[in-house]
Parts: sequence; structure tokens; C-alpha cells
Amino acid sequence: MQKTSLGPLVRGRRRKLSITLQDLSDKSGVSVGYLSQIERDNATPTLGTLAQIAEALGVGLDYFIATPRPVDALTVAAERPRFSIDGSSIHYERLGAEFPGNVLSSFILHVPPGYRSELVRHEGEEIIYILEGSIVQILEAEEIRMSAGDSLHYRGNRPHGWYNDSGAPARILWTGTLELFRGKGGRAAELPRRAAEAREGGRE
Repeated sequence: MQKTSLGPLVRGRRRKLSITLQDLSDKSGVSVGYLSQIERDNATPTLGTLAQIAEALGVGLDYFIATPRPVDALTVAAERPRFSIDGSSIHYERLGAEFPGNVLSSFILHVPPGYRSELVRHEGEEIIYILEGSIVQILEAEEIRMSAGDSLHYRGNRPHGWYNDSGAPARILWTGTLELFRGKGGRAAELPRRAAEAREGGRE
């Protein structure tokens, strides 16, 4: 399973652009305090928050997560690679494919008991479907308990987050229009070069 240490990559890219934490906060909508924790590897953002940071840094999410890009639309369950962000207890399975004009991203999330996400808001929309277990979805001021078979469709600009207080693992099918692996970052083949640049920046 692939893991990525985010702190040096975020810090290195920010320094390469010669912007402050406050600048990055203004561009991404993520607080200075939380960005500082991420750069010190004391906090692990969700994919949605990381996508906001990536966009503010002028790269795609694949700058930080070197996941394989499927050559077509088929993913085989027994062969589907998983990945996680270093420090996070959530494992992801990527379902969506990349092709010209596609607007959806889709993942299966494996969520351990006790996990709690941060509250986020962003452009686009999301659908979650509980495959196994249960979670509590936060949508603005409302908390919605969801169990296997339940689904929820909402706009990303509404503050949202979720947590698993069930005492058992949960599996969630997440689909959304939030651009995670597309954008200004380019193709996955460029990842080794970008990672090296970021790590060099982290040693400045």
C-alpha cells in the first residue's frame, strides 16, 4: 500500500512559490493553524481538503499521492490497489478512470472506528453510500446517522464532515465532482520529479 508524507511536500511547494502560510490559507480556505499542523505532519487532511490545498499551490492532487491511473474504466476488486495518506487510518480504493471530459471522482473509503474528519466546504457536489457499518454525517448544523444501504447527495459548499462512532469499521462509496487528480498538476509520470523538487524545497 502506498503512503505519502505530506508535510515536506506541502512545505516544499509553498516555499518554491515563495508564499506564506497566510497566503496559502487565503487561497485554499484552510486555516493557517491547520496548514501548519499539516506541514509538521501533526495532522492528516481528507482528500477534499488536500485537493483545496493542491489547487491553491497550482498542482493536482497527484502531486501528493502517486496512485496509478487506470487505462480504462474497469477496476477488478481483487486487483484494485489501495492507498492511504501517511498518518491517516483511512484506506482508499480508487474507482474512477481518467478520460477527456470526465467530471467524476469515486473512491471506496475504509473507515476505522473512532475516525473523525475535519469540516470542509468546496465547489461541486458529493454522493456517499454506506456499503458496510455506519457513520454520522455532519451537514451544516445537522448530524445524520447513516447505516448500510443509506445514501446522501449534497452540495460541497455546505460545511460537511463525518465521523465513525460505531465501534466497528465502515466502508463508504464516495462519488463527487470535486477535481482531485485533474488540474494544473499534470500527469502521474511527472510525480518523481515533482516529489524530488518538493523535498529539496523542504530542506531549505
